[in-house]
Amino acid sequence: MKKRNMPVMLIALCLTVLAVYQATEVSRSAEASAAAGGRPQEMVYQKPVPAFTLKGLDGQQYRVGGPREKPLLINFWASWCGPCLEEAPDLKRVYDKYGGQFDLYSVNVTREDQLDDVKRFVKQHELAFPILLDSEGTTAEMYRILVVPTSFLVDRQGNLREVIHVLPPDMLEKRIQALIQG
Repeated sequence: MKKRNMPVMLIALCLTVLAVYQATEVSRSAEASAAAGGRPQEMVYQKPVPAFTLKGLDGQQYRVGGPREKPLLINFWASWCGPCLEEAPDLKRVYDKYGGQFDLYSVNVTREDQLDDVKRFVKQHELAFPILLDSEGTTAEMYRILVVPTSFLVDRQGNLREVIHVLPPDMLEKRIQALIQG
């Protein structure tokens, strides 16, 4: 039994290390820029995000693509993901604080997850933002998701502004503030 779990555990460990490394590098880059007197570096893409429509846990259909009333954070995650577990309270906090000024669509990569686990995760963390179900995995493929969590910051014109992974809470809040102001 233990030998069968070893590859899964190694893959999970590698994904966790990659997510932590990427978050650390983004944080270091932003801190270095701020220490030099500049704003945190922001990689601006200015390309439209791929359009999709997914059903939420609430039964509603959610559409992404094109101009929107508010900027958007699209967060891809899974209930079994350690960094997603770490990130959930920060997403909740930032949404509770700024939810009227931006939308947050939390896309569960359901093809890689169990619906009961998704519901339990959402209830445990008291997540009030829409939880979308990518049951076929096509949206994750369209967005080229290699590791979860991965988030996309989208401006009001529907353009990708930045791709982020787990960030410290203060850095996440700064990114959301910049998205709202942009």
